[in-house]
Amino acid sequence: MQPHHDGSPLYVPQQEPTLGEIVDVFVRVPAGADVSQVHVRTTGDGEPRFGEATVDRVDGDEVWWRAEVEVRNPVSNYRFLLSGRGGPRWLNAAGPADHDVPDHGDFRLVTHAPPPAWARDALIYQIFPDRFARSAAADTRPLPDWAIPCDWDTPVVGRGPETPHQFYGGDLDGIAERLDHLDRLGVNTVYLTPIFPARSNHRYDAASFDRVDPLLGGDAALARLADAVRARGWRLIGDITSNHTGDAHDWFTVASSDVHAPERGLYYFDETTGDYESWNGVTSLPKLNWGSAELRRRFASADDAALRRWLRPPYALDGWRVDVANMTGRRGVDAYTHEVAALLRTVLVRDRPDGLLMAEHGHDHTGDLDRDGWHGTMNYVGFTDPVWSWLRHGDQPVPNFLGTPGGVPRRDARTVLATMDAYRSLISWRSYAHSWQLLGSHDSARIRTVVGDAARQEVAAGLLATMPGTPMIFAGDELGLTGTNGESSRTPMPWHRPRSWDAGTFAAYRSLLALRRAEPALRHGGLRWLHHDPDTLIFLRESPMGAVLVLARRSTAEPVRLTGLGVGENLYGGAPALRPGPDGAVTLPGDGPTFQVWRLG
Repeated sequence: MQPHHDGSPLYVPQQEPTLGEIVDVFVRVPAGADVSQVHVRTTGDGEPRFGEATVDRVDGDEVWWRAEVEVRNPVSNYRFLLSGRGGPRWLNAAGPADHDVPDHGDFRLVTHAPPPAWARDALIYQIFPDRFARSAAADTRPLPDWAIPCDWDTPVVGRGPETPHQFYGGDLDGIAERLDHLDRLGVNTVYLTPIFPARSNHRYDAASFDRVDPLLGGDAALARLADAVRARGWRLIGDITSNHTGDAHDWFTVASSDVHAPERGLYYFDETTGDYESWNGVTSLPKLNWGSAELRRRFASADDAALRRWLRPPYALDGWRVDVANMTGRRGVDAYTHEVAALLRTVLVRDRPDGLLMAEHGHDHTGDLDRDGWHGTMNYVGFTDPVWSWLRHGDQPVPNFLGTPGGVPRRDARTVLATMDAYRSLISWRSYAHSWQLLGSHDSARIRTVVGDAARQEVAAGLLATMPGTPMIFAGDELGLTGTNGESSRTPMPWHRPRSWDAGTFAAYRSLLALRRAEPALRHGGLRWLHHDPDTLIFLRESPMGAVLVLARRSTAEPVRLTGLGVGENLYGGAPALRPGPDGAVTLPGDGPTFQVWRLG
C-alpha cells in the first residue's frame, strides 16, 4: 500500500473551513513505506511555503502524520513532501510522484458555501417525462401540430427527422402515480428533464420558462407531483437550459421580429445578415447572450425570474440541473460562464438556502468547479466513460456521449483507474463527492447495451452504488432496458409488460442502493485503491464510522491476496467472510463477473 490522503473526514476532519482558519490534515503511511519525514506545502497568496508534519499516532502498522494548513484563500492548495532513504517524493491528489508536479493537481480546501447537506445522501432517479408514465388525463389533451402520436409500444426512432416529434404522452400525474416503484427501488430524489412548453418531446427547446407544459398537466400537475414527492420525504430537482431557448420562445419571437425590441439583446444577432448564433448550429436553439444585463434579470435575479419562480411554493423545487452548462456564457471572446454560475448560485440560495445547482458537462469539467457556482457536475468523463470502456462487451461499436470517432474503446482496469484519477485529482474532494455519477442518461446509450448482459450490469451498478459521488439512475436501467444512443434510450417504461422486466437486475439495484443507505462509509468515506489487474478493481471506502472493502471484476481472474485488512463480513455478493490466514493475508475470490462488498472489523 502507498501513503494516502484524500479530502474525506478521516483525513480532513474540518469539512467546512473558513478563511483564516488553521486546519489539521492527516497522511496515512503504511508499514514498510520509505517515509521518515513529512512536510506540507501550501501556496497561500501564490507563494509556496513548507510546514513540518509530526507523528499524530501509530495505529497498528500504520503511522498517521498531522500537518497544519492555513486557509488563506477561498481555494487553498496543499500537497505533501515525503522524505526517506530513496529521496523525496510528492503526494498530491493524483497520488505519489517521484518528479516535480504542477500545483493544479494539489489537494484543495474550499471556503465557498458548501452544497446542501442532503445532497451527499441523495439517490437520484432521472425521469424523461414523455416516456415515463401516462395518466388517464393525457387522453383528453389535444395534440400540438409538431407531434407524431405514438402508443406506448411504438418503437422509438433512434435517429431520424421524426425522432424529436414522436409523442407518447407521459405526464406529471403519471409520474406521481408510479412513485411506489421508486420507493421499492430505494431512491430518494426525483430529477425531471425539462417540463416547460416546447416543440419537441425532449423540451430542451423551451418556448417559455413561465409555465409548465399543458401536455404534462400544467402548473397544477407540478404542484401535485411536488406534494407527492415531499410527502415521502424526498427531493425534486428540475432541469433548466441556460445556454439557449427554443426558437418559439416568447423572447426570441419578439427579438427576431423587431430589431429595436429589448429582447434582441438577449441573443446573438448579426445585424447585417439577420442571422443568429445557435447551439451547435441548430437554428431551433438560439443561443443566449449572458453579456446582457436584461437577460440576467429575466432569467435569474428578478422576483419573477425563470430560475426563481419554481423554487417557491407550491412547487418548491429543491434545485436545478443546468443543461449545457459547459457552453453557457461562452462564445468567441465572451467568457461569462463563471459569472453566470455564481449568479445562479446566489439567486438559488436566496430562495432555497438548501438548494442544489448541478452542471451538465459532457467532457472536462475541472476548470468550472471549486468556484462559488456549480455544486458539482454530471461526471461523464470521470466515471461513465471509464466504466463503459472497462465493461463494454462485444464487437458492436458503442458511441459515447459526445460521439468521439471510434466510439468507446475497450480498456483494462489500469487505464480506467488512470482516467478516474486524472479527473478526480483536478477538483476538490468536495466537488468530486457531490457530483453525479451515472451509467447513462437520456443523452447516451443504455448501460445494458454497453455491457451486454445482466452480470456485467450488476458490476457497473455496484460501482455506481459504492464509489464516491451521488448515484444517478436513468429510469428503466433498473429493468434492463436497452438503447444504442440517447434518442433510442428514451424508451417508454413497460409498466403493462412486467414479464419483460429483468427481475434480477431490479433486485440487484434495490440491494445495492439499500447497502449505500446503510453504510456511512459508502456515502461519506474516502477512497483508497488497493489493487488492480486488467479484470479487477479493489478499493476501500473509509470513514471515522467504519470501512468497507469492494471487489469489482469483469471476468474470471486469479484470486487476490491482501494483507492488513483483518476480518470482513460479506454485505453483498455472497462470497465468504474474510478471515486472515496465518500470514495475516485474506484471499478475495477469483470468479467473475462478480461484485462483492465486505464490512471490515
